[in-house]
Amino acid sequence: MIPPSPTDELLLEQDGNVLTITFNRPDRLNAISGPMLAALSTTLQAANVDRDVRAIIITGAGRGFCSGLDLKAQGGDKSDGAIQLGGRGYQMFDLHNSPPIVINRMDKPIVCALNGAAAGYGMDLALGCDIRIASENAKMGAVFAKRGIVPESGGCWYLPRLLGWAKAAEVAFMGDVLDAQRSLELGLVNKVVPHDELMTEAKSWAHKIANNAPLAVQATKRMMRLGQDETFEAAVDHILLQLLPLAQTEDFKESLSAFAERREPAFKGR
Repeated sequence: MIPPSPTDELLLEQDGNVLTITFNRPDRLNAISGPMLAALSTTLQAANVDRDVRAIIITGAGRGFCSGLDLKAQGGDKSDGAIQLGGRGYQMFDLHNSPPIVINRMDKPIVCALNGAAAGYGMDLALGCDIRIASENAKMGAVFAKRGIVPESGGCWYLPRLLGWAKAAEVAFMGDVLDAQRSLELGLVNKVVPHDELMTEAKSWAHKIANNAPLAVQATKRMMRLGQDETFEAAVDHILLQLLPLAQTEDFKESLSAFAERREPAFKGR
C-alpha cells in the first residue's frame, strides 16, 4: 500500500491500478521544496514495488506543472521549503535516491500530464517520464543556458536520446521556451489536448497501460532502458532471459485463454 504523503505539497490519489501524484504549490507554480523532494522519492519507490500500482500519472495543481527547484533562499528569503545551493543546503543535491534517479530506475510506467509550464528541474522531471500528454497551455522552459547553468537533473541525458543530437542541441543551446505545439513537433510530448481534457486523456492512457499484463509492461520498460547501453546481441540475449519466466506466469496463461475465448484478459500481475 502507498503510504500517505507526509506533506500537503504532494497530493496522492489512487484510482484502480493508477496512482496520480500532484505537485501542490500552485502559488509558487509548483516549485519543488525540500519536503516535496523527499515525499516524491518515497512515493515513487513505494509505487514501484506495490502490486496494486500498474501505472503512475504525475501532474501539477494550478497553472504550472513545475517551475523548478525552489531557490528563493538564494536571494536571502529563508521561507520554509526553499532549497539552498550553498552551505548545508548543498546536501539536497545528494543524488542518492533523488527523484530523477528514482524515476530513471522505475519499472512502473509514468505518464506526465503536463498542465502548464515545466522549467528547469520541472522540465527534467517531465523528460524522465515515459509518456507526456500536454495541455494546450503547456510550455517547456529549456532556459538553462540563459540562467548560466546546465540541465542538471537528466536533461543532458534525455534530450539527445529523445530528439537526436541536432534537435537536442537546438533546444539546449537556444534556451527558448517551447509552447505545446512546438514541443509536439520536436517530439518532446506525445499528444496535445485542450486544457480541460488533459486529465481525462492522461487517465485514459494510464488505465489502458494498467489493463495490460503488468509484469510484461514492467519487463519491457526495463529492457528498453537497459538496451540503450547494450549491443543488439546483448539486448536480444537479455530479453530472452526475461521472456522465459514471463511464459511461466499466470498472466501469460490468462492471455492465451482470453485469446481462445475471444474475451478481454483479466491480468493479476502473477
